[in-house]
Amino acid sequence: MDFKELVTKRYSCKKYDGRQIEKAQLDAILEAGRWAPTAKNTQIQRVYVIQSEEGLKKVDDITVCRYGAPTVLMVCYDKTGEYEYPGAKYHSGPEDAAIVATHMMLAAADLGVESCWLNRFDPDQAKEVFDLPENEVPVMLLDLGYASEEAAGQPLPNHASRKELSETVKYI
Repeated sequence: MDFKELVTKRYSCKKYDGRQIEKAQLDAILEAGRWAPTAKNTQIQRVYVIQSEEGLKKVDDITVCRYGAPTVLMVCYDKTGEYEYPGAKYHSGPEDAAIVATHMMLAAADLGVESCWLNRFDPDQAKEVFDLPENEVPVMLLDLGYASEEAAGQPLPNHASRKELSETVKYI
């Protein structure tokens, strides 16, 4: 499928069938994240692949939004390597992690793997539950798997609802 079709058909899957994704698919998804741009090419992303029963239980303890996905990627950034913008007011960590996560989410869709971007969790709690190093900051969780039969190709009703470009884009 072409890129426009990919981005318009991709949806947040809310129910998975429990089958584990293939290792080759997971590797391709992770590779897409590896090639994502980061500020000054710092590559400060840290991606944790959570597939064990124990790990998935921890995910369930910090969010109600796993939806039965057999794989969850926790995307973090290493704050010791963040690019500092001029004026030292802003840093690149959250945006770097978000770009990496987006690349992986779109790669998953291209491979026929469904996903859901999860941000309904407390990053501090995730850091504690997963015993992350002090310098790492969790940004998001990415559910990965195959949609259940009833959820396949069934985005939420508001999926196609989009504002007009004139409402979100300004030319200056």
